[in-house]
Amino acid sequence: MIDDFKGKTAVLTGAGSGFGLECARIGARLGMNLVLVDVQQDALDAASAEAQDAGVQVLARKVDVSDAAQMEQLAVDVEQRFGAPHLVFNNAGVGAGGLVWENSLKDWEWVLGVNLWGVVHGVRLFTPMMLAAAKKDPSWRGHIVNTASMAGLLDAPNMGIYNVSKHAVVSLSETLYQDLALVTDQVSASVLCPFFVPTGIAQSHRNRPGELPAGKPTRSQLIGQAMSDKAVGSGKVTAAEVAQKVFDAAAAGQFYIYSHPKAIASVQTRMEDIMLGRNPTDPFAGKPEIGEQLKTALRAD
Repeated sequence: MIDDFKGKTAVLTGAGSGFGLECARIGARLGMNLVLVDVQQDALDAASAEAQDAGVQVLARKVDVSDAAQMEQLAVDVEQRFGAPHLVFNNAGVGAGGLVWENSLKDWEWVLGVNLWGVVHGVRLFTPMMLAAAKKDPSWRGHIVNTASMAGLLDAPNMGIYNVSKHAVVSLSETLYQDLALVTDQVSASVLCPFFVPTGIAQSHRNRPGELPAGKPTRSQLIGQAMSDKAVGSGKVTAAEVAQKVFDAAAAGQFYIYSHPKAIASVQTRMEDIMLGRNPTDPFAGKPEIGEQLKTALRAD
């Protein structure tokens, strides 16, 4: 757990919008050195200018987190400029929906590339750096936060590709937590599992790389996009509130970070399904009209 953030270094991917940007703002207020990483240049420039205006040291890098070489260069740049980072927020993510068999190979490559491989690269590159710093200084503290989703604990229909990526991030984060506990008391980890919060993720296709073309969306993908737009856009918890929870967790050594604690009831139902060996519970049992609307839309000729 980190007890004092002032003068410490934070690496934040997806720093141009949503949780990443709001965490950067908190980090700036706390007097941290900020490494801002995003794939969207204009958003990155704006975030960097805002942080510099706040009077903190900034290293801004346009990086595709799914690209191993780009992430490796980022790690080199961070170490040269600031040394080992104290807080790493592997946050960059993209959304995608549709019936799971309708997702193209390019869809899978894009979503898993950003949502999973981006976190993998952040973990494999920054963790050894943090452990080395901890070994040199018994007072050194570090914390890694990976952004998953409630979709990493549940399996809502018509968004399988996203669910798969986020379940993998939860598993990676839980294992990281356990692995770190075996070797150090100075570095730990958390996983962020937000529910529907207004961020830029519903429009993440804006940053889809040209070499992974989307193709013409299927009906299920269009329906999934519309449902995502509505759910994310109507979220009552703000990205700034979630960002504060991230810093609170890093300070307290809390592993699971939830934006909507009441949503855990659905996770309990899923776990009971698993423990009792019963078939998965209808996710729309509480709101059957939504389930009927989705079924009707998908079955329409």
